[in-house]
Amino acid sequence: MPPRVRAPALTPSLLEACPHHASSSRAAAAPLSRGFSTTACRERMTKGRFKMFQQLARVDMQPYRDAPDRYTYLGPFVDQPFPNNPLFRSQSVLSDMLKDVIYTRVVEEGQPLKVVSAELGVDVRRVAAVIRLREVENQFKAEGKKLATPYAKAVMKMLPKTHYDENEAVVHEPINEITVHEWTKRQLFVPTSESRHFTREDAAKAFSEDLLSADGRSAHQNRIKMEKKVLRGTERDVAAAEFRTAAQREEEKFARRLQKAKELEDSLTKRFSTDRFEFRIKTINAETVGVNGRSPTAVGWRYGAPHEDRKKGLVKIPSAVP
Repeated sequence: MPPRVRAPALTPSLLEACPHHASSSRAAAAPLSRGFSTTACRERMTKGRFKMFQQLARVDMQPYRDAPDRYTYLGPFVDQPFPNNPLFRSQSVLSDMLKDVIYTRVVEEGQPLKVVSAELGVDVRRVAAVIRLREVENQFKAEGKKLATPYAKAVMKMLPKTHYDENEAVVHEPINEITVHEWTKRQLFVPTSESRHFTREDAAKAFSEDLLSADGRSAHQNRIKMEKKVLRGTERDVAAAEFRTAAQREEEKFARRLQKAKELEDSLTKRFSTDRFEFRIKTINAETVGVNGRSPTAVGWRYGAPHEDRKKGLVKIPSAVP
């Protein structure tokens, strides 16, 4: 290792040679200390800051300065915030009016989530998230908590928004997209006759017998059935009414199933409330831990056993493609 070169000591001659201390050579003789600096702030701006103000002062930047209530990007497209990065495009967010419409239809009018998702062009998971966040906001208001409204307005001002219009169809995002399953990423060659009608169900069974088709994994299966009825000659108004009825029936069935599961859980749990805590005691069966003692339905299966990646001597390289 090479020897370290020590920094030269601060002598009066070095301080006098420094331009910053040229005017105060007498201060070199004073002892050095780490007190607060009394140097005045630099009046000149940096080169980058000067170029930024020079860019904003151009004539063609006038529309960006005159639109304080609307997002404005410097890129050549309306969704390109960075001029030098054309691959990054800003996605639209839901406007406050559209959020209010979603909350009104679901909570106050009692419309099913999937019906609201299909009519407003918003993914059903986003519809559920809007409802949950609005409930949290109402709870904060009831408790007297302060909301970050100025911050929310500033963020919404910088982003493109999807607005609600009663006279036009609202399409915020594709609502029928599904996640690409890992089993479908393989390349298969399935021989079949030319006269056979190879459907999506056949394609799913070619990858695995347990894999559902794209229609079966969609969140809007009732909407798909409605469109198929329309293609077979059914009036769209009649098919839409059947779609709303089926969605309402499915949501009510799901709510009853959740309520029944909650009632069963409450019947098996004894609750003892104190001033600070609530103790929940539930009777369990130690024989339901499974063959290896790690059944997910058993109590304590997460404790006492390390993960497989923490064990020594195990082959962690995948040996088979799922």
